[in-house]
Amino acid sequence: MSRSSPRHRIGVDVGGTFTDVVTVSDGSLHVSKTPSTPDSPDEGVVDGLERTREGADVSYGDVGFFAHGTTVATNAVLEREWAPTVLVTTEGFRDVLEIGRQARPDIYDFDVTKPVPIVERDRRYEVTERLDERGRVEVPLDEGSVRDVAAAILETDVESVAISLLFAFENAEHERRAEEVLREEGVEGSYSLSSGVLPEIREYERTLATALNAALKPVMDSYIGRLESAMGEREIPTTLQIMQSNGGIIGAKRARERPINTLLSGPAAGVQGAAHVAGLQGVEDVLTMDMGGTSCDVSLVRGGEPVVSTEVDVGDYPVGVPMISVHTIGAGGGSIAWIDAGGALRVGPRSAGADPGPVCYGRGGEEPTVTDAQLLLGRLDPDAFLSEDLEADVDRVVRVVTERIADPLGMSVEEAAQGILDVANANMERALRVVSVERGHDPREFGLVAFGGAGPLHATSLAADLDVPRVIVPRTAGVLSALGLLITDLVHDFSTSMIRRIEEVSPEDLEPVFEGFEEEASDRLAGEGLDDDRIEIERAVDLRYVGQSFELTVPLSGALTAETIEDATARFHERHEGRYGHASPDEPVELVTVRLRARGLVETPTLAAAVTDGDPEDAIRDERAVVYDGESRQTAVYARERLPVDSTIDGPAIVEGTESTVVILPEQSATVDGYGTITVEVGR
Repeated sequence: MSRSSPRHRIGVDVGGTFTDVVTVSDGSLHVSKTPSTPDSPDEGVVDGLERTREGADVSYGDVGFFAHGTTVATNAVLEREWAPTVLVTTEGFRDVLEIGRQARPDIYDFDVTKPVPIVERDRRYEVTERLDERGRVEVPLDEGSVRDVAAAILETDVESVAISLLFAFENAEHERRAEEVLREEGVEGSYSLSSGVLPEIREYERTLATALNAALKPVMDSYIGRLESAMGEREIPTTLQIMQSNGGIIGAKRARERPINTLLSGPAAGVQGAAHVAGLQGVEDVLTMDMGGTSCDVSLVRGGEPVVSTEVDVGDYPVGVPMISVHTIGAGGGSIAWIDAGGALRVGPRSAGADPGPVCYGRGGEEPTVTDAQLLLGRLDPDAFLSEDLEADVDRVVRVVTERIADPLGMSVEEAAQGILDVANANMERALRVVSVERGHDPREFGLVAFGGAGPLHATSLAADLDVPRVIVPRTAGVLSALGLLITDLVHDFSTSMIRRIEEVSPEDLEPVFEGFEEEASDRLAGEGLDDDRIEIERAVDLRYVGQSFELTVPLSGALTAETIEDATARFHERHEGRYGHASPDEPVELVTVRLRARGLVETPTLAAAVTDGDPEDAIRDERAVVYDGESRQTAVYARERLPVDSTIDGPAIVEGTESTVVILPEQSATVDGYGTITVEVGR
């Protein structure tokens, strides 16, 4: 993949309602939105590319960079539509996937149902072998038992094989040989080995990650294959890049091998884009809020870097690979308002999605949504907010909201619409508290970056309720996830567990591990067109007190020496104090996992605001009645693309952009910077 400045750089993000395509060409930016196609997401991507070719005069032959954020793996997990998979494991560990962890999500719920195992019990097989905790062979691999397993597998309709043997993170030889024997016996399909997927401690998480990766490989392979075929038919010369959950991109080939790394592909791109936009303003600590058609994703950026965790759940499953810590709730523009059995108004998590979509889309929707409520309160212009393919049906919205919400609750249509927004905002406020207050962060010390098609409509109200001082709305708020793909580095993460008392660990123990990671990282990035001067290496170790169940990651800097290890131990105590409020410097510490992140730096496009001078009054498009907390007020409506740099707007005001609308509440004010970013001062 060339790292020279291509004429066209394209980022494509698939959302629940729309597929967004952002094209940067010689500093100029073009946005295309097309309805998503949930049954076949690649069709929506191709439709978006065709619109871009026509609308932005893009020659496919001049495309030099193409990155994609996908929900294919996520949807497969949530809907449990993965490939038939078998699991091969050490004798005695067949039921790890069902036993799971002792921890209960709700200790007072006696009817908890455990998640459905990725692999059914009759597709889980044991082989005779045993390694100890340092990878030393206690029982050699019995190849006869592997051949017996192969015979059983051949009687199934298996498409993928997961192999997770005990302590394979210390010694992968048994797993590799088991794969060789299975292949020799004619077991076809894709293979996933725990020593390659997640070579870390914790038997349940390691086996789960391996099984999940195996189950997703045929799904992702088919999807990426169709996309690459479409690119080939259009003679797009560059390679396809896929967004990872950890905040970096990888080549399509690697994504096919490690689909588990793409589970939060779309949300991760949005967080990266939000961190970049906030950084341009010199703001390094922000909450991020991505509200689209079906969900709202919230996250936290500290010191300019998204928070990355290995303790993120996707659906019912704890996935142990590094992911940007994103908390998702079912609150989007298409979230359906309904009345529960107790007569209370509820919003979500069910969504109208892309088809039929909200009632106002005019596609046959018969259930009121958040977007319909925004329309009734005047925040959205029925003649302007939809794409050219859609025409708002206001009369139908009034009828549906009246029948489904207003009449049953004995209120007016406007009161019902306000109630829908209040409930949706309460849901999102709780989500923002999860990633901030519940993790020891004070929202008053953060900004709020709002994006997604619906995010800027709600953000100023949420910020006021949380005492967040300012809201940052990027110029490309409606498609920030797609833009985030164009400013994201290539990233490869490596890890292996090595349980050792820290006093037993020497530089001679760690250096070969790091060097092996660095060599593999260099090969991967070189294969993706990166020169050495654009590669950064970050080393880290996971440490914990002896006897603890969980650990903290501590970065390593400089040459690896005995002093480096001592310094890391001292910083572990400091981090423990900061995270948990206490530390025990006299207690023994142990090394758990060695980590390395290789980052291939990409060129960040420079995007300036379209209008540099003039008067904000020149951008006023209209004036209309808008309801704020039950009070109707005449409100100026601004065209975002006509707002000049350094202009100031006093609320109440509505700023309508191509793909999102910003609501500035009464008593609030907003400014526009040189990048076209709108910053709303919330006040306290």
